[in-house]
Amino acid sequence: MTDTLEFVDAQSLEDLGRYAARARAVDAEGGMRLQAAGGVLAAWVGVLPGSGILAEGTVLGLRTFALATPADPDVIGPLGAISDRTHRGAGREFPIPPTRALAPWSALTPPRGPWEPAGALPGDLLAAVARDGLVEVSDAVRERGAAGGFVRDRVWARDVREASGPHPDLLTVDEGMPDASTVVRAGGAFAAYALGFLAPGEPVSVFRSNRWTRLTAPGGHVLLR
Repeated sequence: MTDTLEFVDAQSLEDLGRYAARARAVDAEGGMRLQAAGGVLAAWVGVLPGSGILAEGTVLGLRTFALATPADPDVIGPLGAISDRTHRGAGREFPIPPTRALAPWSALTPPRGPWEPAGALPGDLLAAVARDGLVEVSDAVRERGAAGGFVRDRVWARDVREASGPHPDLLTVDEGMPDASTVVRAGGAFAAYALGFLAPGEPVSVFRSNRWTRLTAPGGHVLLR
């Protein structure tokens, strides 16, 4: 198995490092799945865990990177080790960490398709929903301690339309398209915001495939089950 990935440029390696750092801020003990196929690397991270046999509520982040040299690793490395190696990286080469991480979400495989368009949402709305949710969760944890976890689950389980109450001016629906705000959970907004996928003024496209919903933002993808 390949033990080094060669990116097309140094900027891509730096982007991987920033992505890992953001994911680590969400889950300090988390891992990243590095799944390469030919000249493309898919870098997966877990943002919110699911529950039950079907892992409903799972939220994943995905960024893809172009590789200069085809490779085929499929490993899960600790976010901390990946961050360290991107900081120490020389040029375009990234040595894959030998340490492996446990990531229950890695057993889930989102479909390759077909993905059906399900509308679009303003990135500014998703950012506002995420910020409001973070304040609510932070307040609950501070006031209730461990019991605040129940509030956290409830906050991120809301759909975007419900969570957008304070921001009616940001909630827009394209004529002739489904209302994506009713199929996207606030947890998806949180993932897109926390991972740095959103860009001011830029929309986020929404797609559906069976049990999965995908948000495609300027900086990456969020997949919700």
